[in-house]
Amino acid sequence: MNPNKRKRWLGLVLVIIVCMLGISSPFQHFAAFPNELRLFSGQLKQLDYGMPVHAEVTVDPDMLNVNGSKNRSSSVNLNRPLSIQSHHSGETTMQLKLFGKIPFKTVKVNVVPDLRVIPGGQTIGVKVKSAGIMVVGHHQVINGKGVKVSPGESANLQLGDLIIRINGKYVNEVHKVAEMAEEAGGSKQPLRLTVKRGTHQFQTKLSPVFDVEDQAWRLGLYIRDSAAGVGTLTFYAPDQGVYGALGHVITDMDTQTPIEVGEGQILQSNVTSINKSQNGEPGEKRAHFVKESKILGNIERNTSFGIFGKMQELPSHSYNEQPIPVAFAEEVKEGPAQLLTVVNGQKVERFNVEIVHVTRQASPATKGMVIKITDSRLLEHTGGIVQGMSGSPIIQDGKLIGAVTHVFVNDPSSGYGCFIEWMLQDAGVLLKQASVNLKAA
Repeated sequence: MNPNKRKRWLGLVLVIIVCMLGISSPFQHFAAFPNELRLFSGQLKQLDYGMPVHAEVTVDPDMLNVNGSKNRSSSVNLNRPLSIQSHHSGETTMQLKLFGKIPFKTVKVNVVPDLRVIPGGQTIGVKVKSAGIMVVGHHQVINGKGVKVSPGESANLQLGDLIIRINGKYVNEVHKVAEMAEEAGGSKQPLRLTVKRGTHQFQTKLSPVFDVEDQAWRLGLYIRDSAAGVGTLTFYAPDQGVYGALGHVITDMDTQTPIEVGEGQILQSNVTSINKSQNGEPGEKRAHFVKESKILGNIERNTSFGIFGKMQELPSHSYNEQPIPVAFAEEVKEGPAQLLTVVNGQKVERFNVEIVHVTRQASPATKGMVIKITDSRLLEHTGGIVQGMSGSPIIQDGKLIGAVTHVFVNDPSSGYGCFIEWMLQDAGVLLKQASVNLKAA
């Protein structure tokens, strides 16, 4: 065989060997070994990498124990599950050496304080007052010359803008704007507006026009100062006295822009009926507020992951009043889980679901998992996921892992869920510094 052919055959053999190593179970397990590891204080975690080798593991025994050993160094068989028990919060490292000599891996370990919350599932009424006046539309006014004009458009106001001050005064009530328009029109003085558009603020002037048809001074704007609806409580953190609900941002129904909350309340709600979901038509819970004089909590933040605020006590009709552990995003796996929600009255029930896909997220993003309703009882009642079910807590292996957020319009038995970790961060009960980069080696 000539040298060129020999080189080609040798190269082919090497490629085959590399490919076989790449698809081999030990190599894949080696590649999956994390650079960083997160644990709650007191948590026991098992790592199973199926590598048929022995190793020496070195840790800080005051923070971590490996396979029950209280020693700084211990010999382990990586072909068996590696049990890691955390003790108190802080940062440390776990060093592994193959056969006790060859440096194999240094894993950064971040232990955060233990966190347990009470899962929700209760249907709640939501009332939100915006931090200003929302511009939700334009309309034309017929002036004294019979010409149709739009004062709002002339003032460069757009849908989704938030008017936060008029003539230097904070305003968040529609009836006060009408009074100011009458006053400005009578005095022939324009209104000086401070407007927030996204994160940018600007000043503009708006001159009311006398509408000859309505015989009143008009701004040529459709405006709104509040919103109300129904959703589901996700969790209550008793140690911090805070709650999280909905799993997604509250937006204005006309402009679809997030509502900047000035103040708000959550109230007890009673489900009276359900309009079932069908392909192409998401259903909805029909509910009414009860005991409106008794406010369950306030609304302090409206974020991509829901609404959050203070709540002094757990609402009645809880499925489970005992706090349960929560899971980091990387702990969520495909497979069976349970969902807590209300389909009639105020009774929280548990239903079976399947997590069919998990998106690995090292930073907050809304669509963390795809869930499918598998419980025949829930499908019979609702046809799948319906509006008003958003925020329903998802539990897997005894841990709160996330919340329902959206339904697939063409397949209402399925929808998206967000990881509970991101909701806990927005609630302020889990430090954002606990998030780490979880790329495999």
